[in-house]
This record gives sequence, structure tokens and C-alpha cells, in this order.
Amino acid sequence: MKVLVLGAGVIGTTTAWYLTQQGHEVIVVDRREAPGMETSFANGGQVSASHAEPWANPDAPAKILKWMLRNDAPLLFRPRMDPAQWSWGLRFLLQCAPANTRENMGQIAALSQYSRTALQELRAETHIQYEQLELGILHFYTDMQAFERAAKASSILKDFGLEREMKTPDEAIGIEPALAAARDRIVGATYMPSDESGDAHIFTQRLAKLAGEKGAKFGFNTKIESLEMEGDVVSGVRISHDGKPRVMKADAYVVAMGSYSPLLTRAIGLGLPVYPAKGYSATAPIADESKAPHVSLTDDAAKIVISRLGKRLRYAGTAELSGYSTSLNPVRCEALTRRMREMFPGAADYDNANYWTGLRPATPSNVPLVGRTRFEGLYLNTGHGTLGWTMAAGSGRALADIISGREPEVEFKFTR
Repeated sequence: MKVLVLGAGVIGTTTAWYLTQQGHEVIVVDRREAPGMETSFANGGQVSASHAEPWANPDAPAKILKWMLRNDAPLLFRPRMDPAQWSWGLRFLLQCAPANTRENMGQIAALSQYSRTALQELRAETHIQYEQLELGILHFYTDMQAFERAAKASSILKDFGLEREMKTPDEAIGIEPALAAARDRIVGATYMPSDESGDAHIFTQRLAKLAGEKGAKFGFNTKIESLEMEGDVVSGVRISHDGKPRVMKADAYVVAMGSYSPLLTRAIGLGLPVYPAKGYSATAPIADESKAPHVSLTDDAAKIVISRLGKRLRYAGTAELSGYSTSLNPVRCEALTRRMREMFPGAADYDNANYWTGLRPATPSNVPLVGRTRFEGLYLNTGHGTLGWTMAAGSGRALADIISGREPEVEFKFTR
């Protein structure tokens, strides 16, 4: 079967890899000049199956209201005259009901664990290297109430197969000695030893090269204009390259365009509950090996994740629901580095940090859209939010199975 994958981020590239492995003729197109140049470029680096709690939970509405007047808030909702934003926000509030939160947590946990295993198997098969560390993820808390809520959530996650270990401050420092500088602030931690970290950008580019060696073709600097329809059947994709428009045809089409996916599908009457959540990151050279963490960390209070990527320290976080702008807000950039200076003084050359922002494709439930659509030949792999790197291998492999007429190995509610 000839399959056209729209988008060459970590999601589109892993989908292309598995489709190629299953014997399909695969073509990937992307508007950028290389794979992984947008949301996959400088994310937090965590492969975090243990981070299965959705944003939409019973505590979220009160927190968002409290944070609305803070320009450096971990989750910032900036109201706009945008029907898509308000529709997404209303759906988000509905997903905050306890029953919905638990259901969504189960879906996220299932796909994340499956994906982590798929990534490990892919790495064993290909020997791909991407500055990965298999040291687990340590989630530390500086607020006792938040830590107590985490203990309750851990008991729920256990029902979904996630064994998250509760740790005292001293045990946390035993796992990651760099936390010693903030010993007086830490009240506890949770630890998932089977989680990982690594550079999603390097992974995406190297996997694209491997897929190319297996026969997949990649077309860059290609603008994806629209889907061509014949009734309820997708008959092609209108693209333009070097200003020259044409229609590309295939037997199946995969929309893996992240936050831009709904802008493409809306024109054919397929509304996707995906809205961009702008995330920030900073990457700084490590200044002192003894002060820089090795284990990937999550700072619960600041909603920051921290990963060592070779000789660099990546710290990322915050979410801003403010449309499609990728402009950097200096206040939010400074908040990231200020927190790092407080918690890990001298660990990195913070004065020379490189700041970046990307649009994470968020659904109200945090559960991605993976599977078929009601239009013949059209498939989705989008809406992974902050867990695109975590879920990439699993959602790519599962979608390749669906396109090949196989039943995926994971208990997940795929789109139909």
C-alpha cells in the first residue's frame, strides 16, 4: 500500500518507520527543511509513562483561575476571540470530572507503557543513539499537600500497571545527589525507575535516516495545502513545493501535523479537538558535573522537567493556551531559569541558555487521536500534548498495524 504521511515530527517519523517495516511504500512530507524541526525540536526530553495524570482533573479549574493573572504561571489561559479556544476550554472543563479523569488516566497509561516498550525494542533492533539515559524519572515536591495528592494518584496508577515508588527527601537525594542543594525545600518524591530520557530531535532525525535507508521517502520544504475529496473518500493532498502546486495521491493518508492538524481537516468537515499549548524550554551547557542532575527530574511546583542531554541541561515546562504564536515571552523564559538557579545553583551556564518555544497539540482529555476517521483512507496520529515523545513509538506502531489491517497490541480506544 502507498501511504502518505503528513508531518515529519517525532510522531510522523515513527509512523513512517513502522509502516516501512511492515512493507508499505511510504512518503513523508513536511513544510520544514528537515525532520523534527517544530514541536519535537527542543522538548523536555522525558519518556515518561509514569506521568499519566491528565491536565484535566478536579483540581485544575481552581488552579487555572488562580494563575490567570500571573504572567509566569505554569498553565496560562489567555482568552482570545477564538471559537476553537473556547470550545476546547469547555470540553476541558467537562473532562475535569473525577470519572473522566480516571478514564483518561487509564488510556494515557496504557498507550504510554506500550510506547515505552516499543521504543526500547526499536532501540535494541536498530542501535539508534539519541543521548538517552535509562535512569528513571524522579518527580520531586516542595509542597506537602501536592505530595499527599501524588500518593493518592500513585495508588490509582497502580491499578493501571504503573508502579510509582514513594520516596523521602533523603531517598530522593540518594537517587539524584544534585538535589542536595535544595534539601530543605523538598518534602518528598515519586520515582519511576523504568522511565527514560533522551533528545527527541536527534532521535527523529536519525530514525528518519534509518527509514530512508529502508525505502521511505521524505519531502521537505513542502507546504500541505488541503485534502482533495471525492465524496467521503480522500483522493489526494494538494501541496506546493518551490511555489509549484500539485496533488499527491496515495492509498492512505496520515495526518500527523501536531497542532496544525485541525486546520487541515476542518475544511472537509472533520473537527478535531486539538488546540496548541505553547511550551517553553531552555538548553544550557553544563557548568559543573557534580551539581548537574543525571536522573531526569520533574519539579512539581514549577511544572518543569529537567533532562541531561550529553553535555547539555534541558529544562522545559509551562503551557500557554494563546493561539498559534511561537514568540518568546521573556517573563516565562526568565521564570524557567530563575527556578533552576534556585534549585540547582551553578549546575549550568544559565547566562548562555538557548530559549525555545513550541506548540504542543493538546486535546481536552490529554488522550491523543490515533486511528481511522470516517473518511475512507484518512487516518490520524495527533493530539499527544506534552507526551508526544513518550507516546511516539507506540502510537506509530499501533497506527501502522491498523493501516495494515492488524489489531494493535495495546488496550486503547482508537478513533473510528
